[in-house]
Amino acid sequence: MRIAMISEHASPLAGAGGVDSGGQNVYVAEVARCLCEAGHRVDVYTRRDDPALPRAVPLASGARVLHVDAGPPRFVPKEELLPHMPAFAESMAGHWPSGSQAAAVRPYDVVHANFFMSGLVGLALQQRIGTPLLTSFHALGLVRREHQKQADRFPPERIAIERELVRRSDRIIAACPQDEADLVRLYGASPSRLTQVPCGVDVSALRPGDRAEARARLGLPAAEFIVLQLGRLVPRKGIANVVRALALLPDGGRLVVVGGDADTPDETATPEIGRLRRIARQAGVAERVQFTGRRGRAELRDWYVAADVFVTTPWYEPFGITPLEAMACGTPVIGSAVGGIAFTVQHGRTGFLVPPEDPQALARRLLLLQRQPALAAAMGQAGVQRVRSQFTWEQVAAQLALAYADVLRQAAVPTPAMREEGTPAAAVSVGAP
Repeated sequence: MRIAMISEHASPLAGAGGVDSGGQNVYVAEVARCLCEAGHRVDVYTRRDDPALPRAVPLASGARVLHVDAGPPRFVPKEELLPHMPAFAESMAGHWPSGSQAAAVRPYDVVHANFFMSGLVGLALQQRIGTPLLTSFHALGLVRREHQKQADRFPPERIAIERELVRRSDRIIAACPQDEADLVRLYGASPSRLTQVPCGVDVSALRPGDRAEARARLGLPAAEFIVLQLGRLVPRKGIANVVRALALLPDGGRLVVVGGDADTPDETATPEIGRLRRIARQAGVAERVQFTGRRGRAELRDWYVAADVFVTTPWYEPFGITPLEAMACGTPVIGSAVGGIAFTVQHGRTGFLVPPEDPQALARRLLLLQRQPALAAAMGQAGVQRVRSQFTWEQVAAQLALAYADVLRQAAVPTPAMREEGTPAAAVSVGAP
């Protein structure tokens, strides 16, 4: 199949951990890679945020990233990108066939939109050339409003766009049971057009290792109990909750916070670091909270392996890739019982689930793992087994490919296999955009 993935603000080329660089960037990059390795062709369309970026950049295994001109060629917060989506759609489709040629000469077999603004672009392309549209929301506006309230800075039009996408997408990809339930409860999604496909982990890059060696490479104390928090540094991730729990540990310990918008822990570049430092001072643990700044994906394995436990206690989390990454490295996880975390972390087996914003509950679980290292090791091993059996990117891509093919069958659009069985090639021949 020839697949167009749209990810308007989350480029697969961006480093993880920035203000708008997180799980979606990783998802798009890894899914594109694995689909290409399985024999499909994938182009990822993302917004040009730097004038020096070339039009096309090879990604991996034959996938390409295509930069689209839409708005100023600089960073723009995703909450401010909606007005630039018509330009995105026009730029993306300007060199595609239209009118009477569109049905016979499609550039792609399917379009997979990631996030609601990408979905808006996908709807325009669906109308223009009739290509089937699959949508992964990655986060839902109504769920975000329930938790963020006045802190939600997305335009109100988001909700109407999401409702239209639920109505008109050929298939909605839900990341976990909670995501699927929210789509039905809040948006009236038809279960028959929902397919649940989780996020995944690159288990060749993220795997267990020697903790002492990892700590030596990172300059971390050899014997200290180390709690790791890794990912985007924004208030909803609940890192303040982890800081306050650290202050309740009678046996001490260190919290290491990896992430930010600069390679050093710069409070100007990442204001959340300043807020967390103030909370740590108030709690009396400032000297036990260490910020590293942003780190490249190639370095992340050492941080996961070096930790005694990985903690993530957001108020809400649509899915959350970092718990899976920690589990893949053999590290037990304590997470808040919300969203995808409640699905991926098995309470009492691969770690523990706790209420969000409850430092006492978190501290109790941390203390248990601190005082029972054998239990922590067993949970870490169970996490490795769970990830490898259900959450590799290869498995994710294979499930998505099945969803794409199912949508094409329902739309009676010939796939390469169907063409080999006798469908005239001229009816589906496409050229590189």
